Amino acid sequence: MTHSFALHIPDADLEPDPLDPAQIVSGAPEASGRVVWESADGRQIRGIWQITPGVVTDTEADELFVVISGSATIEVEGGPVLTVGPGDMAVLREGDRTTWTVHETLRKAYAINR
Repeated sequence: MTHSFALHIPDADLEPDPLDPAQIVSGAPEASGRVVWESADGRQIRGIWQITPGVVTDTEADELFVVISGSATIEVEGGPVLTVGPGDMAVLREGDRTTWTVHETLRKAYAINR
């Protein structure tokens, strides 16, 4: 999109975004998402992402996100343990290795810079 817009995040339609089976530590979490804006050079991405309960690992991008619904505990290897729920904002550094324990289906709005 090249124009300004507004989107109601809680009921926005998302597309399946399958997890790499190697990322799943326990449970049967499923992810979905939607990119709502991307810069022409691909260096900035804005979107919505959701994951159902379970435990997964990830290597993070430079990301700021706000939790819309659900909750999770995010353990950053060699760093803090973040507990996030509705209304919480979090910042992850590029390269952070994380373990996400998703307690309730989590939906977030995010901004990634590459």
